[in-house]
Amino acid sequence: MKKSLSALLITACFSASVMAQVENGTFETWSGGNPAAWTTIDSGIDVSQSTSITYEGSSAASVRVTTGSQSSTDFRQTVDVVSGQTYNFSVRVYHTEGSVRARMYVDGYHNYSSNGLTNQWQELSYSYTASSTTSIEVGLRFYDQSGFDGSEIVYIDNFGPTTSSGGGSGGGDTGGGTGSCAATAASLSLTTDQYGSETSWELKNSSNSTIATGSGYGGNTAYSEDFCLDDGTYSFTIYDSFGDGICCSFGNGSYSIASGGLTLISGASFTSSETKTFVIGSSGGGSGGGTGGGTGDLGQYYSSAEGLSGYTLKTELHNIIKGHTSRGYGAIWGFYSDNAIDRYYENDGSILDIYSENPNGGDPYTFIKVSDQCGTYSGEGGCYNREHSFPRSWFGGSREPMNSDIHHIFASDGYVNGQRSSFPYGEVGAASFTSNNGSKKGSAASGLGYSGTVFEPIDEFKGDIARAYFYMATRYQDVISGWQGNSSSSDAVLNGTSTQVFETWQLNMLKQWHAQDPVSQLEIDRNNAAQTYQGNRNPFVDHPEFVSLIWGN
Repeated sequence: MKKSLSALLITACFSASVMAQVENGTFETWSGGNPAAWTTIDSGIDVSQSTSITYEGSSAASVRVTTGSQSSTDFRQTVDVVSGQTYNFSVRVYHTEGSVRARMYVDGYHNYSSNGLTNQWQELSYSYTASSTTSIEVGLRFYDQSGFDGSEIVYIDNFGPTTSSGGGSGGGDTGGGTGSCAATAASLSLTTDQYGSETSWELKNSSNSTIATGSGYGGNTAYSEDFCLDDGTYSFTIYDSFGDGICCSFGNGSYSIASGGLTLISGASFTSSETKTFVIGSSGGGSGGGTGGGTGDLGQYYSSAEGLSGYTLKTELHNIIKGHTSRGYGAIWGFYSDNAIDRYYENDGSILDIYSENPNGGDPYTFIKVSDQCGTYSGEGGCYNREHSFPRSWFGGSREPMNSDIHHIFASDGYVNGQRSSFPYGEVGAASFTSNNGSKKGSAASGLGYSGTVFEPIDEFKGDIARAYFYMATRYQDVISGWQGNSSSSDAVLNGTSTQVFETWQLNMLKQWHAQDPVSQLEIDRNNAAQTYQGNRNPFVDHPEFVSLIWGN
């Protein structure tokens, strides 16, 4: 079977009246063998003009990666942005050997390319909202992967936006592509499976009038379309003419509609069709966003936090999310059976275990839901367990609601879970244990600011864990100041306050992990499921910018 393109979520274009302009984003202008306006800020790559492999126009940039050092491979330029404006950046990437990954840079590191998708173009994109009128850097960084032989070519083209006009298309009264919206802006993000021509969709208003449709798609490709919606109830129906949906037999397809920074509806697995409804307006997604299960009833979820920052924002978020329903520790197995399934990597229906998942190849072993619950184990692959990323000993043992709060409890290999124990998360210098997927335990790396034993997950899940920690700091800010003395590990991580919460070394590391591993579709889907399950959300998945607004950059 042809390897499928990983889902590349194109986020909503909510406001584009002022667009950043990437200079020479089509790589048509060269001088002295160098692309105009672009610079290599590091020494591990060199760039030349390609006229044989291009996405559009007569030339592209051929980037030769010559080092495995991930701090020596950046290719960037500077663009101007205006405070409050949202900019949709995108770039086309073409891998040749598949042993190097590209990562988009837009004032920080964001989405990765699918390096296993070789000899064809794919798109990376990121929606950026400027917090101030300033200049930011945009570009790419290149990461070596398994099999890298010291020299590999990656082609890039069409780094945009390169003009000052709004994007998107639309139909009916949706007003797509206008560049501004007098009603409520929303956006459809669609990633097709291998057979994109089988996919079509329609959007209807409360009068059952069709206001937008889509069809005629290519396979393994990401698309977006913008809408401008009046208050009311809408139904979105997606069709697959073959009857097998868009995930996960022949690719990793998915869809979502978002507004105000939150997902209103999303899906992937269905048969011939699937219909979901959402609400725009005072009770729905139009004024502050909505999400979860297609109900669209969370539009005012964060409205009381609007305009706040610092610890005042943190306190208001605590008030919003503190009233969740404790389901009990045993109920977690049922949540995993429905919502900890691998639909994102191998798409094989196995349990998605953060300590064994291999994002770039086959997993070393797989767990069957329910039947492989722990249980006993003598080594890796024995069973999957319930990993308190925030160890239970830190909050005093089997105390509710912390002990069963699904926002910080992940499915994980039982043996590796035991190796992690209650050690702080950190970056390992010398490893005493390494799991099959590369998770490590050992002495802390020099420069971390902590000298004890730490556990380091793989890069793919560092942001997930960081956002779980920011959730815990916020959800339990009324009691967390008293947890510092519960164990030596909690003392190493917590600083005994309800504001900063974490020791400076831990806070700095968590913020770095949060920035380097952005929110994924896996996290979005898990957050939606958690809201349905226990009645609250992780604000830092819905609004990643809350981290810097509370704790600074």
